[in-house]
Amino acid sequence: MLNQRNTLLIGSLLSFLSVAFGAFGAHALKSILIENNKVDTYELAVKYLFFHAIAMILLSILMDRIKMKAVQLSATFIFCGTVGFSGSLFVMAIFNTTSVVFITPIGGALLLAGWGFLGYAAFVSKT
Repeated sequence: MLNQRNTLLIGSLLSFLSVAFGAFGAHALKSILIENNKVDTYELAVKYLFFHAIAMILLSILMDRIKMKAVQLSATFIFCGTVGFSGSLFVMAIFNTTSVVFITPIGGALLLAGWGFLGYAAFVSKT
């Protein structure tokens, strides 16, 4: 389970990676992505990575206000889901493979669970 410090570190790292992957895809990988018809897949991976990176940073701030395990679980599930969802899309787009396609819905389910834990925390929190 992620604590506040680690959640902020991960959020910062994922933010960095979203910018790096976005730039890398727009420049160095552009021809490969176009050739493989995977531009949309790559862009979706970058979007989800970026949105959930920001979510991780916000969760780290929220952990100071709502001190519940559900918020920590939310961060943990969102992190794992982001890695699974975006990571599998990156692999599929860059390497033009479907060998990891089964990971994408698992990552999506983990993201849903993470958001569910946050919703639960908001619902039962007295703060």
